[in-house]
Amino acid sequence: MIKILYFARLRERLGCQEERLDLPAGVGTIADLLAHLRARGGLWAEALGEGERFMSAVNQEIVQPGTSIRDGDEVAFFPPVTGG
Repeated sequence: MIKILYFARLRERLGCQEERLDLPAGVGTIADLLAHLRARGGLWAEALGEGERFMSAVNQEIVQPGTSIRDGDEVAFFPPVTGG
């Protein structure tokens, strides 16, 4: 099982702050997980769509879509952060 956290506008659009998900067969990377979540359709496909800008983290480290995930990981999705 993995824990997925959604932050800022993603949390607002999806109406979900976090969820726990049994890691589906064939889902081994962030990109695979995103494809799985998009397959839910509706808001999920829109908010996590390939044209949307957001970042990913695994166990509190920013990662790329090809990063592996495994049972017990915490995955977070959040919009890009700007600062000054």
